[in-house]
Amino acid sequence: MHYGYIGQGNLGANCTACLLRAGMTVTVTDINRDAAAAALAAGASWADSPAELAAQVDHVITCLPSPAVSERVAGQMLPAMRDGAHWIEMSTLGRDEVLAFAGMAAKHNVRLMELPVTGGVHLAAQGNITMLAGGDKDMFDLHLPALKAMGNQVFHMGPLGSASVIKVITNMLAFIHLKACGEALMLAKRGGLDLAQAWHAIKASSGTSFVHETEGALVLNGSYDVAFNIDLALKDLGFAMGFGREFEVPLELAAATQQTYVAARAAYGGDAQSPMIVKLLEDLLGTDLRAEGFPARLT
Repeated sequence: MHYGYIGQGNLGANCTACLLRAGMTVTVTDINRDAAAAALAAGASWADSPAELAAQVDHVITCLPSPAVSERVAGQMLPAMRDGAHWIEMSTLGRDEVLAFAGMAAKHNVRLMELPVTGGVHLAAQGNITMLAGGDKDMFDLHLPALKAMGNQVFHMGPLGSASVIKVITNMLAFIHLKACGEALMLAKRGGLDLAQAWHAIKASSGTSFVHETEGALVLNGSYDVAFNIDLALKDLGFAMGFGREFEVPLELAAATQQTYVAARAAYGGDAQSPMIVKLLEDLLGTDLRAEGFPARLT
């Protein structure tokens, strides 16, 4: 099966590499050809545009930074896709956007499967990211080998829109955990504890979390570099708050965390790394959270 992969950012490049390592035929494109250098060196083919790519392949995967970009790319690729082809959309989208894109695709006799992922770019590089699929089961079954090449845990969540809801839920929890992690580490520091020992003790306790064990380490290093920025976090939190209103669920912790991210964007800019919400607390208290032996990037 010949896949086209549009988007060679942090996530897309790593997922493309996984497909290539599994021996799959892949053609790629990106607004920046240099971003595809690793994929091309590993055996991928290049297309000059989404339309050119779509005309060459059996099915198209997209991994793009915003719904607006996804819509713009879809307008180019859908008319060129083969009759009955599948569009696998890995971007983080709202449920309404997923359903709208499915309607756009159907006009060209193309079916959509949503495939947001969770776990972080470092797990994508290992092929160990978690994949959350939504769409027709026959599509899921057909593409399962590709999904297993990219991720080690693959879930079919149900019909279109299901995956977007669970993806937003997992991200909401991660952002809340990060805010809690920063407060916990600051309490340890101001309480006179050795921060490295405190981090390890929390990791071994009932209070640990995936975020503490990953992003907490980046905070202690001072890089904060999780390859995910504040603007993206605010986009996802906006989706979460929208679902809260729709489903009539009060999201008090999510709302407080959203406001922390708004403050962080004002202080550091939307391109700043997501864990820099912890730096807000460091700056407020004039107390840095640094310890020896923690990585600048996750591997």
